[in-house]
Amino acid sequence: MKTGKPLKPVEDEVEEEIRIIGPVQSLFLLDVLRDRDSRPALFWALSTLLVGTLFYHRAEGWSYLDALYFCVVSLGTVGYGDLTPTTPVARLFTIVYLINGIVILLALFDRIRIVRSRRAKMLAARRRQS
Repeated sequence: MKTGKPLKPVEDEVEEEIRIIGPVQSLFLLDVLRDRDSRPALFWALSTLLVGTLFYHRAEGWSYLDALYFCVVSLGTVGYGDLTPTTPVARLFTIVYLINGIVILLALFDRIRIVRSRRAKMLAARRRQS
């Protein structure tokens, strides 16, 4: 059963699939999660958010959502100011949390850069070979 169109080579189909699925993988960091060397940085970033969320929930009495929101906004260095720590212990924790958390996020961003630049180099090498 011939349709008149030549069949695509397997490489073209794979490359087309990467082009279609690639943005979804990038958005949800699936490419970083598959890289074994990136898992510790991802683990530390998620652990940092979890520890901060649990601490602010307990120390400030915020809901889990508010505590997580504060952690993300603070580590993202946005700091809207709608939630602020009120107790001295929470303020001291925030100082240590932000210094460590920003460094951990920078390490994660570096791993994302490494994984994605490696992927781009591999795609470029495949295109040169074909």
